[in-house]
Amino acid sequence: MSAPSPLNAPTTPLGSASSHAPRTQADAREALSRWLALGGLIALFLLCLAWELWLAPTGRGTLAIKALPLLIPMAGLWRYRLYTFRWLSLMIWLYFAEGAVRATSEKGLSAGLATLEVALSILIFTACALHVRQRLAAAKAHTEA
Repeated sequence: MSAPSPLNAPTTPLGSASSHAPRTQADAREALSRWLALGGLIALFLLCLAWELWLAPTGRGTLAIKALPLLIPMAGLWRYRLYTFRWLSLMIWLYFAEGAVRATSEKGLSAGLATLEVALSILIFTACALHVRQRLAAAKAHTEA
């Protein structure tokens, strides 16, 4: 039995001609978890900037630099990179820890902003973890098919 030619090879559910081609499109559940992670990340970035520059700055607003590392994973989430979802789910715990400490040690508006930072961190972690699980399950199902 000869190997199938690329012209009559069975197509995958995503429309590629090779069964070994990487998936490049998300299904509806994966797209939702991706958009939740990306939206949460953008919201956290804007929160960090607004908090440290205008709403309740600490010192001269130099802590706004903490928002810059959040720019790095945005491109990876936009490009649907599984590796970015994985390491972001670990990195986000730094923002969770900062928010938890400041929510319990500060008063007024800063405590509320810190609580929002904690909530956004949990949202991002949950969305990233869910996305990774969905992608790995889809890859396993794709391999078995």
